[in-house]
Amino acid sequence: MTQPPEEQPPTPSGDPLRKSPEPQDAPPPGHPAPQQPPAPPAAPPAPPAAPAAPPAGGFGAPQPPQGQPAAGFGAAPSGYGAPQPGQQPGQSGQPQPGPYGQPGPYAAGPYAGRPGAPQAGPYAPQPGYGYPQGAPQGASQGGAWPPAGPPQPPSGGGNPFKKRPALVVAAAVVVAALIGGGVWAVAGNNADEPAQKKAAPTPTQEAPEPTATVDQGDGNGGGGEELDINKDRAPGEARLAWYKGAPDAPGDGAKAPGMWVVGDVAVKAAYKQVFGWKAADGGEAWKPVDFPQEICAVTRRVSADGRIAVAYKSGSSDRAKCNQVQELDLRTGEKGWEAEIDEGGLFDGTSDISLSLAGDTLVVGRGQSAVALAMKTGKKRYDIKKYGASCFPGGFAGDERKLIVAASCGAGGDNQHDELRELEPATGKVRWTRALGKGWEVEKAYSVSPLVVYSANRDKKTGNISVFTSDGRIGPHVQLDGKTELDVRCSGFSIFNKALESCDFVADDTNMYLATKSIGKANEILAIGLDTGKVKWRVKSPAESSMLPVTLENGRLVAYVEPTYDKGGQVVAVPTAGSHTPQKLLQNPAAGAQLESSFLNPAIAWADGRLFLSVDRLTGSDEQEEKLMTVYAK
Repeated sequence: MTQPPEEQPPTPSGDPLRKSPEPQDAPPPGHPAPQQPPAPPAAPPAPPAAPAAPPAGGFGAPQPPQGQPAAGFGAAPSGYGAPQPGQQPGQSGQPQPGPYGQPGPYAAGPYAGRPGAPQAGPYAPQPGYGYPQGAPQGASQGGAWPPAGPPQPPSGGGNPFKKRPALVVAAAVVVAALIGGGVWAVAGNNADEPAQKKAAPTPTQEAPEPTATVDQGDGNGGGGEELDINKDRAPGEARLAWYKGAPDAPGDGAKAPGMWVVGDVAVKAAYKQVFGWKAADGGEAWKPVDFPQEICAVTRRVSADGRIAVAYKSGSSDRAKCNQVQELDLRTGEKGWEAEIDEGGLFDGTSDISLSLAGDTLVVGRGQSAVALAMKTGKKRYDIKKYGASCFPGGFAGDERKLIVAASCGAGGDNQHDELRELEPATGKVRWTRALGKGWEVEKAYSVSPLVVYSANRDKKTGNISVFTSDGRIGPHVQLDGKTELDVRCSGFSIFNKALESCDFVADDTNMYLATKSIGKANEILAIGLDTGKVKWRVKSPAESSMLPVTLENGRLVAYVEPTYDKGGQVVAVPTAGSHTPQKLLQNPAAGAQLESSFLNPAIAWADGRLFLSVDRLTGSDEQEEKLMTVYAK
């Protein structure tokens, strides 16, 4: 296919995202787990010890898995727009050769498959992520490398509860049967055995008390000091509107992917079930939807008429496929069509798949190909397969108008490289193709419209965040000052495909909004121009904790400010024009700071004046109570 004319944008010599050395199962890049806040003792708790400084160094092979979030990006190198000697901060450095080189003649050669791909994808899991929160969490981060050995649960940020906490909210909320607050799990042959030995508990039960209380536990498994969050809140603080504990899960853990708010229904998936609750009070909107086996993938986006696709496993053994796809209406909890996805061949199976919604087309991605289905009927529309000289599609992302495909080409040959394509969602017709320079790999599509892509060069230990024009030309790269590290949170760790769309990202027609990395102190949100890649304005967190972009609302950027050891989190609105001074929308109660802090790198949503937080991984441990979701409102 004829390639559009190439441009030569500047290439940074380093990466704006730094990896932390300890991976986890579902993390966004560059966000180490926060320290565990102390449980409230009789006397006021002392502040925790200062967290360790983030590791220096760059974008190398991942460290042995231990926690969960991304394995660390090196600080943005001088070429990433860093000031050169004699320049003032904010001035761009001399342009370097860009990562998107001219596509040369394709070299033939079999695709080596993701399991043998280079180690240390830019989104190696980091400690403290329970997803891909955010992911997550999402879920950790879709790197192309296989983690070495079963991960260990993080030492910090565990669940503040022990056994059977009671939670009561306003007129009739919930006593949750909580079971475990960890993050990691490795599926085994007997994944369902623990659940088979005991009756699966219902996730919530109604309780008559009119206040919101949570049993904090005393460490001996028998419950302990009870903290009444709503009763103890200070004037002006938001209330804990409702809370849900997790359903029972196998001892080796289970996924809890996705969180959706559709109209007045809040929806959450966990293990083998999808739950629908009334957004206002947590009452049951519809009966939990049960699946025969563990849920293994979901669509992040919701169709225009409120539907998603859910994939679940074909069995409970470690050889089970993730090949059963079910349509689900989030408004009613009703199941629709169901389809079984065929294997694609060697290195192209369905043990790990991605689900992407582009227009009204559902794209089911395998490791080296995909099948496109009509979202309304489940009928096959087309295949996305090998093209050109050994170009294998392995990453997919979509929105209402576009389908983006990332492909690996000429693996093992002299012309090994990655390519990006835009397809027409309904037909699969190719709109444009763009080849990246040698050594550069597409890792994440932060956004589809506008198309913002993160690519990495492992040999050079550097990365690029680039904006693409509507016709596939490479626009500006994000230019930072050489010291700033970004905190882009992703979920959906995948071994066999790129998990291309798994990041929390906010952009409008003018700017993208990126949080800087910070541990135990205030960070900033940067407004970066899509037309220049340069910082247009910045705003500091109003608390000594990270402030994260969530969504755009009425010309304002809505952001979540994480809790500190003695103060609840906040929701603030930052005007995108004018002074950019944060305006507080919600102040969560200090009495619930420990509970809120235990949602490490949560999935975050803001809708109708309510803040929704949830985990994306269940530990399945019987030693700790497990949380699933919490909601705050005025």
